[in-house]
Amino acid sequence: MENVIDGTDSNFLQEVLKSELPVLVDFWAPWCGPCRMIAPVVEEIAGELSGRLKVVKVNTDENQQIASQYGIRSIPTLGIFIKGKMVDGILGAVPKTHLVDKITPYLQTAS
Repeated sequence: MENVIDGTDSNFLQEVLKSELPVLVDFWAPWCGPCRMIAPVVEEIAGELSGRLKVVKVNTDENQQIASQYGIRSIPTLGIFIKGKMVDGILGAVPKTHLVDKITPYLQTAS
């Protein structure tokens, strides 16, 4: 998990909203089965796209302010943030190919 940042209510502004890179935010919780299923995929993507994409995991149980602010009602929810705005999202545990296909257009626009 060296390429994945632990997002919190207190560091979300700096790590996500002020990021120069596109950010994939994984809203999750430890008790969530589908969240545990998608976690290795998110970590793989973080490694493969290091330097082009920042990956931040936000535990919604511990950081309810952020989850509430973005209307996260079910998890896992993956949000794509560009220049401080959530521009796209993926709901549920999806295959890696689907996730990469969703992220790729935002990598090109940001570079």
